[in-house]
Amino acid sequence: MTNVKDLTLNLESGEADVTTRGNNGWRATVATLKDGSIEFEMIWDTEDAAFTAIKSAWFSGTSIEFAVMDGGIAIDGSQGLRASFSVTKFSRNEPLEEALTVSVTAKPTYAEHAPEWMTVSGS
Repeated sequence: MTNVKDLTLNLESGEADVTTRGNNGWRATVATLKDGSIEFEMIWDTEDAAFTAIKSAWFSGTSIEFAVMDGGIAIDGSQGLRASFSVTKFSRNEPLEEALTVSVTAKPTYAEHAPEWMTVSGS
């Protein structure tokens, strides 16, 4: 998508306490379920196909596929999170001296394929 200004890919894990008396007074933690989200801003452009798809996904409550990559989707070696996402925020911003924008938040949702870390390989 080219109509994106700033984007943040949030990746974190839940935590479980596994502290035992054998930890010599130190708390011990292990990572549990992974959590992710993407937050980005787009120009409010009703002629843009990506904008329209995201808006439609929010209004209809349907999922949308994203691959949040560090390079082009067809560029060898690009990597990032690929998943079906649910759009959980679609907020229009109307600044006085700037273009209309929309702030979007999307989170992985229930789908046939689990989220995956993807690396593009030309072979």
